Amino acid sequence: MSKYSKIGVLLLFLCSATVFYGQNRPGKERIKTLKVAFITERLGLTSQEAQVFWPLYNEHEEKKAALNQKERREIRSKLVDFEGLSENEANKLLSQLIALEQEKHRLNVEYLRKISEAVSPKKTFLLIKAEEDFNRRLLKRIQERRMNRN
Repeated sequence: MSKYSKIGVLLLFLCSATVFYGQNRPGKERIKTLKVAFITERLGLTSQEAQVFWPLYNEHEEKKAALNQKERREIRSKLVDFEGLSENEANKLLSQLIALEQEKHRLNVEYLRKISEAVSPKKTFLLIKAEEDFNRRLLKRIQERRMNRN
């Protein structure tokens, strides 16, 4: 079986699973499944690359989500009553935000190094582009749905 037919079978499976389970699964899981299929198609990973790539990718996504959740919980939630913050409280929150941003940066740099070792640098850039394209398409669909509701 050629690598293109393997990729085609994988995409068919992912699309079928998305359609089959799409009604019962939460939106985030459905989006994640579509994103995996989109990235798989765009990168054209070999089976060896995929075995190394997906665990790294999934680990990074989990760490990134944990940092974003921490930011929402510890910082953004306290900004709801922004006018009631003292300068001292705002200073502490800003220090926390800076530390989180530094941690996000460190996480991204480490991730890019690992991914570029697992796949070629060119495929690393393809990944970055694929994620941007997927997010752009997702945002466009969300906007279209909102306009159709109104």
